[in-house]
Amino acid sequence: MKEFYNVLIYVGLFVNILGFILMYVDKQKAIKHQWRISENTLMLVAALFGSFGVYGGMLVFRHKTKHLKFKILVPILIIIHLVIINYTFSHKI
Repeated sequence: MKEFYNVLIYVGLFVNILGFILMYVDKQKAIKHQWRISENTLMLVAALFGSFGVYGGMLVFRHKTKHLKFKILVPILIIIHLVIINYTFSHKI
């Protein structure tokens, strides 16, 4: 069972790093007026437990911080993810 929790941790780290990198790439593309990563893709990564990375990217790169969808949904996803993570690791599902 320990291996299962290790996999969860590694997958969580990967998804959050991916979310952070996607926010950086999208910001750079916005600056250069190039093709962008869709908001739906960014929100999907956030919803799939990448909310910490996406939110970190919002703060560090000052990206999507004026978009109401991101200002509201990403922090809500963080709270939901914290509850799920706490429940999962405290109850050893």
